[in-house]
Amino acid sequence: MSAPEAGDLAPEFALPDETGTLHRLSDQRGRWIVVYFYPADDTPGCTIESCQFRDIDPQIRAASAEVWGISPDGAASHARFREKFDLPFTLLSDEEHLVSTLYGAWRLRSLYGKESMGIQRSTFLVDPEGLIERAWPKVRADGHATDVLTAIEDARSARAASGR
Repeated sequence: MSAPEAGDLAPEFALPDETGTLHRLSDQRGRWIVVYFYPADDTPGCTIESCQFRDIDPQIRAASAEVWGISPDGAASHARFREKFDLPFTLLSDEEHLVSTLYGAWRLRSLYGKESMGIQRSTFLVDPEGLIERAWPKVRADGHATDVLTAIEDARSARAASGR
């Protein structure tokens, strides 16, 4: 499945966090939501990306946005990852890859000449109306969180200037 693009309605989903609490995207209307897909908890690139989101979480929240990380890992793994790195945002379990598939993040990948299915690091900025404001279909972990914060601030400024 192809990834949603800017202007598309964000695909609806409901996934559990590390405590089993279900988080539904449509319940967040009125807020900006950063949905980032990452391959696995506590791996080098995923840890860099998650810790960089952690480090700017106060600025993201100040911009009326919230971060949701999604990976195929289960609740126990997410709980350990959040605790180990003091991650202040929600981590959701997509063990069946259903949401990752909806967002085009579950795909055939090639690593050292071997092909397998896996998560392609991807991020989506969902606006308060539930539309994709910006999509990053293939992300480099280092520095990406800052790019997302800039996109949130730019989008909010553009809406304020247009009276939206």
